[in-house]
Amino acid sequence: MGLQLSHVSARRGRAEILKDVSATLPAGQIAGLIGPNGTGKSTLINAIATTLPHGGSIRFHGQPVRLGEVGFMPQHCQVRAGLSVLETVLLGRYERLGLRVAGGLIERALQVLDSFGIAHLHERAMTALSGGQQQLVLLAQRLIRQPRLLLLDEATSALDIRHQMQVFDRLHEYVQASGALVVIAIHDLNLAAQHAQTVLMLHGGHVAGCGPFDEVVTCESLRRVYGIEAEFARAPSGRTAIVPLRGCGEQQGRRPQGHG
Repeated sequence: MGLQLSHVSARRGRAEILKDVSATLPAGQIAGLIGPNGTGKSTLINAIATTLPHGGSIRFHGQPVRLGEVGFMPQHCQVRAGLSVLETVLLGRYERLGLRVAGGLIERALQVLDSFGIAHLHERAMTALSGGQQQLVLLAQRLIRQPRLLLLDEATSALDIRHQMQVFDRLHEYVQASGALVVIAIHDLNLAAQHAQTVLMLHGGHVAGCGPFDEVVTCESLRRVYGIEAEFARAPSGRTAIVPLRGCGEQQGRRPQGHG
């Protein structure tokens, strides 16, 4: 099974952001949520996470989604409290910190931090970290709970290329070990091509395509949805790479939106 979206709609204020979104994202994979700015990606992730009211139906393995059962990392997520890196990760499991924490859980938290290459920061205050380092810590916090559904909104936006690769390697390992579904909003189409088994493309709050990357992202859909002309190159590894050439005017049928 997996995540079933049926006629999902959502508003922010008076603006209708999502309009009749229907798709199925099977479990056991990374699903990339793609589309230009303002087309509803963040709104859809928040609706799935139950933090935004919506119309239609959103179900995971046939049941309504419960926020406490998912790992959700919203866009522009930061920690300003006086917590250490290790305390922040442990909060992902406990929701609050008491006087005693089981030693096994501390070891698990350090292992998760080490998988992102930041275990050496475990005693450092979150407020002393860069934006990219905070993103890695907060992703570790979500993973320590071992959710079956992990929702990430631009979780690699502040990371350099090496750390982006590290994050996706870790997500692939997590999916293979747990059978979970990871839904991640991605702006970089080449990252989506390399790491997402399924992509859901949004355009003006509607579904512009859902399926394997090579079937959804085509020269025609890039012109229609992104307003660009592009070439597709095939790397020796067999992976697809997109080479943007030029803009081709306003996207066809695009409606101005205020939210990603």
